[in-house]
Amino acid sequence: MSPQNNGKLKDSMLKILVIGDLATGKTSFIKRYVHDFFSQTYRATIGVDFALKILHLDDKSIVRVQLWDVAGQENIINMTRVFYNGALAAFIVFDVTRTYTLESVAKWKADLDSKVQLPDGSPVPCILLGNKCDQQREGIVNNPAKMDEYCKEHGFTAWYEISAKENINIQEAANALISKILQNDELLNDQSSKDKEQFTLTSKDNSQKGKKCYKC
Repeated sequence: MSPQNNGKLKDSMLKILVIGDLATGKTSFIKRYVHDFFSQTYRATIGVDFALKILHLDDKSIVRVQLWDVAGQENIINMTRVFYNGALAAFIVFDVTRTYTLESVAKWKADLDSKVQLPDGSPVPCILLGNKCDQQREGIVNNPAKMDEYCKEHGFTAWYEISAKENINIQEAANALISKILQNDELLNDQSSKDKEQFTLTSKDNSQKGKKCYKC
């Protein structure tokens, strides 16, 4: 997070990745969340695209949510390190009507975890999105208990069935991830304050002595 002070106004930027296989609906999810818009005619993203949504949490805080729409082509995974740099969280999207897109999720999650971490070295928060839930589902997504186990195994914060077309769980999923980022930031700030306090005390002593939704 990059807070900027403008008088008493706190202005923060949150970089969130949206990754997953080709044609799972990553761009549709972003367009629905940012612009409340859906189209059947999106072209495949080439490389990376960006979208920005500004949230006014209260009269003293603005959060700028920067969503990075990373292309799902196989060759892109070799270039993701530069795209992931500075990310605070991620969505991984699969298509509930195509089982093989869920099979690819573990690959995307492992790639994410290997290339970006929180300051304490832990993985960034990541929510799994099963898009197109308005259509017939395939595979273990029909069994919430098995999906819960899958998410725990792979370290997801939560998973949601969503539909960009029908606007199902779009806002809820985004709010959950943003809340997790802000919670982590608050915990890190609290820890930083404690560390500073501890350092001050130690220095003084030495001088004297000489963070439908499914939670995973």
